[in-house]
Amino acid sequence: MSWRERNGATLTPTKVSSWTSKSDHFDIATGPAQRSRRRSPQFRLSLTGQSLDFCAFFPGPPPGALQNAHAIQAVRRSHTTTSINGISESNQIPVVACLSHKSKIVSGRNDQPAPLPLTLSPFFFVRLHNFLATSIDSANTPRAAAYPHPSEEQILRHTPSPNGEVSASLSRMQLPRASTPQCQVCVVGAGPAGLMLACNLARFGIDVQVIDDRDGKTTVGRADGLQPKTIETFRQMRLADPLLQRGVKVFDISFWRSTSTEQLHRLGREVHYPPVIDVLDPCILLAHQGMVEDLFMDDMRLRGKEVIRNVSFESYDQLPTNIGQSSLQVNYKGADSDDIQPILAEFLVGCKLLPCKLRVEAVGVSQPAIWGVLDGELITDFPDIWSKTLVYSEEHGSILIVPRERNMTRLYIELKSCQTPTALADLARGDDLGQSFVMEQARKIMAPFNIDWSCIEWFGRYQVGQRLASHFSDETASVFLAGDASHTHSPKSAQGMNTAMHDSWNLAWKLNLAVRGFARPELMCSYEEERRKVALDLVNFDYEHANQIANGDAVALAKNFLFNVRFISGIGAEYGPSILTQPSIIHDEASFPCPEAARPGSILPPAKVTRYIDANPVDIQLDIPMMGQFRIYLFAWDVFQSATFLESFCNSISSRTSFVNALSAAATASYARQPRTTVPEDVYTRPERYVKASELFTFALITSMRKSEFEISDLPLLLQENRWTLYLDNVPEQDTRGMRCTEKWLGRLAPGEVAIITVRPDGYVGSVRRWDAGLDESGANAAKWLDQYYGGFLKLPNEPST
Repeated sequence: MSWRERNGATLTPTKVSSWTSKSDHFDIATGPAQRSRRRSPQFRLSLTGQSLDFCAFFPGPPPGALQNAHAIQAVRRSHTTTSINGISESNQIPVVACLSHKSKIVSGRNDQPAPLPLTLSPFFFVRLHNFLATSIDSANTPRAAAYPHPSEEQILRHTPSPNGEVSASLSRMQLPRASTPQCQVCVVGAGPAGLMLACNLARFGIDVQVIDDRDGKTTVGRADGLQPKTIETFRQMRLADPLLQRGVKVFDISFWRSTSTEQLHRLGREVHYPPVIDVLDPCILLAHQGMVEDLFMDDMRLRGKEVIRNVSFESYDQLPTNIGQSSLQVNYKGADSDDIQPILAEFLVGCKLLPCKLRVEAVGVSQPAIWGVLDGELITDFPDIWSKTLVYSEEHGSILIVPRERNMTRLYIELKSCQTPTALADLARGDDLGQSFVMEQARKIMAPFNIDWSCIEWFGRYQVGQRLASHFSDETASVFLAGDASHTHSPKSAQGMNTAMHDSWNLAWKLNLAVRGFARPELMCSYEEERRKVALDLVNFDYEHANQIANGDAVALAKNFLFNVRFISGIGAEYGPSILTQPSIIHDEASFPCPEAARPGSILPPAKVTRYIDANPVDIQLDIPMMGQFRIYLFAWDVFQSATFLESFCNSISSRTSFVNALSAAATASYARQPRTTVPEDVYTRPERYVKASELFTFALITSMRKSEFEISDLPLLLQENRWTLYLDNVPEQDTRGMRCTEKWLGRLAPGEVAIITVRPDGYVGSVRRWDAGLDESGANAAKWLDQYYGGFLKLPNEPST
């Protein structure tokens, strides 16, 4: 409702003729310049304690309106009128404003007996100045002389509050300019972690801004290996196809060794990801980091988002609580300027090596090992350059060979003869240890095989080190670290880019809910709890793995790889029990033929089903697009036998007393105000199919019945609305294990049982429960269970955080 609609006021602006400052308030005289000061209408603004009093004195007819572009949303001006639209956001400091005409109130009804309340932000001063400044007749009165910009000291001058105290936070606050850009999430770093985060937030409809100190994407070098879980994530985002078409797939790994008594020879060859790992893509996909960045940036451009380039992050300031929607001011500067530029944001995420600037300490050690890296086209008679290959020379060190796209090969070359304090100092200064030196080391390690390069695209050197940020978020859960900003390690296990992107994958959906007001503090705290554990596991694994590569013990390396293969593939990065991943005893261990069942804290293993509506066989874990919603899978052998449960469950979930239903209604309103972004491809994929019943929850039913045995109309209305997520569990022959989905995810499910699996927006299982479908209260109890589960970390937007 507009201010005019609330109060019946209609006001008309006049020109500003002067600005004067007194000890406790500002007087702004308005009206024609020839009018005397005594008769001029004036706006008086005074700051007392934490209250701002605004009075307009109009000796003549009401000159009408003033509009605060920040606190009251936007200035709308015509030739002669301006209206006040929209009261300020509820999070701003309450301030009182009155329009008075001596003893009367100026409004559409001059006999109004009481002041009219408004709510304004302290940013009102700057906004008011800018608004009024544009009204000065520059032809008659120079703007600078007639209307000097008030200083920050003037703006913040105030008298003590009644108890003699002064708001220190307000006094010290550096007020942003009226033109300060704003966003809901600011991301520092346009690498894979930053772009993964920004891409998902843009898809969710969140206003995100990425800043980066480079002038473009990564063109050469850096990361290049995507693990099976990462490939699955790209499939879920519908971005995998270009990478799968252009990248190089590596399915095996070979080991070579030479000693003082033996020439270089192959010790063995292994499948990179053995059948024990249940994934759709049991390989490493070698795709350059620049290709990954391109995918994200192209998707963001389609959604109206670009990276601010050639700027460096400098610092951030915490704004006083409840000042507008923005809690942070992010400061950056351009490469060619020392001028600090601010961005206002609700959340800040650092995805580059900036822990010191983000006030977080990185702990860990560097090892004495020095490695060189070469990307180029090889000329060689060595037979295994198209496999991932470890070559160890007892005298000269190790080489890790990784095939690359565009007929290139990457070599990680240990500079064994250089592990001295002098060599380390040379590395730090950039002296010696140059490209020619590293190439010669490679030739020595590969002898008697010949090796040369037709071209070299990139050369680099690094010292192995493992470091971990002490914290992944600040105390207010408004500043976060992800990717390289939170953990570093050696590049040889192809984990860095993968782990970094899954930091962002974990954080994106939580930020979406936080910005929209659905997140309890516990949800935002879960980011550090979950991802720091994964990062610690990675650092520990990398320490062992890097040492074993350097030692050249192929047997020990193979054992270490097999022991950690689930973690290396990404599917073994699991989360411990928490409010998000509630442990559930759903049956004894013997009931699980598949060791990778749907367990809380793990991702869903791949499974094949038939989509009922169009009879298409699909990968159920990939079929529902990731749009920031939770997935609720119901399993029932027979929809008629389970009809009482399903009807009771759906009625309870849809009832007025259901918390899930209340969340759905609030989400509908939220996405109506701030919708997800759309792209032309949506015409074909039709994402609206999956949020028809709820913007926050997608319900899916999996049954073992044949399609000919029931109709969609036989189901409760809630499941009818989710008709695109009705599945038939009838194609075990197409599964990676030759199993039905129900058996793989749940083990044995009795005909009289119904099971529910809750899945988070990042694809991790939240909780699993079973019910006896024959009991009348089972359906209602299942609905209550969901209310309790989601109530642990979600809230309604108008509900205060506890």
